[in-house]
Amino acid sequence: MAVLTLISSVKFFGGYQKVFEHASDVLKCKMKFAVFIPSKADEAKVPVLYWLSGLTCTEQNFVTKAGAQRCAEEYGLMIVAPDTSPRGCGIEGEDDSWDFGTGAGFYVDSTEEKWKTNYNMYSYVTKELPALVQANFPALPDKQSIFGHSMGGHGALVCALKNPGRYVSVSAFAPICNPINCPWGQKAFGGYLGGDRDSWKNWDATELVGNYNGPPFPYILIDQGKEDKFLTQGQLLPENFVEACRKVSMPVVLRMQEGYDHSYYFIASFMEEHIKQHAQVLNA
Repeated sequence: MAVLTLISSVKFFGGYQKVFEHASDVLKCKMKFAVFIPSKADEAKVPVLYWLSGLTCTEQNFVTKAGAQRCAEEYGLMIVAPDTSPRGCGIEGEDDSWDFGTGAGFYVDSTEEKWKTNYNMYSYVTKELPALVQANFPALPDKQSIFGHSMGGHGALVCALKNPGRYVSVSAFAPICNPINCPWGQKAFGGYLGGDRDSWKNWDATELVGNYNGPPFPYILIDQGKEDKFLTQGQLLPENFVEACRKVSMPVVLRMQEGYDHSYYFIASFMEEHIKQHAQVLNA
C-alpha cells in the first residue's frame, strides 16, 4: 500500500481539511487528493462521499470554492476529492490543450498506446483511491456515495452505473451526460480510447443507464444552470440522459436552475442540498 505524505491540514468547522500526496501504482505518477474528516470520525467510522472535479481542476478547486465542509461536518461525512488527471508524465501533447491531457483525464481507462500507461482515472477513482481511504482513514467500507461537476459529473454517473451496489447514491452538477455525442467527449474518447466508437459507449452514462441492474438509487439528482454556456453549446446534453432514464424507469430529477452558469458559484449555491440528499442515504 502506498505511503501517504501530508501536504496540508487545517481545522475547518470542527473537522479537518487535509491534502495528501502519494505514488500511484495505477497512474504511474505522484497524485494528490483532498479529504475532509469530520469531527465525528474521532469517535467512529463515517460514510465517504467522493467528489470528482471538472476540466482544468485540481483537488484545490473543490476545497476552496465548493463550500462543502460545513455541511459535511453537520452530517458526519468524509469527503474525498482527487485530482482530475495524472500530471508530469512526460507524454508528448499532454499539455497542448485545456480539454485533453493534463487536467482532463475524463475518468476513463485509456486503451490507446500513448496514454494507457498513465491515463487510467477510472481505475484510480474506483479501486486505488478507495483502497487508500479504507486503509488510512476511519471510513465505513459499505457506505460510499459519489458526485461531481461537468467532466466529474460524467465521471460520477459512469462510476455509479458501472459498479452496481458500490455507491448508495449519486448526483451531479452540470454533468457531461452523453459524451459520445458532444465535442468534448468525442475529442477525449477519440484520444484515450481510439477510433472504435462502439467501445466509447462503455464510458457514456446515457448509454450505460439502460444496462444498470444493481440496487436502485433513491434518485439521481442533477442540477443544471440555465445560463450555462456549455449547455447551449451542446456539450452537456442532460435531456438525453433523462430520456434514457425514463425508458428504464430509473428515478432521476433534473433541476434547471434559472440564472446560474457553469461555475463554482453555481455549485456552492446548491452544494448543501446535494450533501443532504447523500447524507439521508449514507446515514440511514
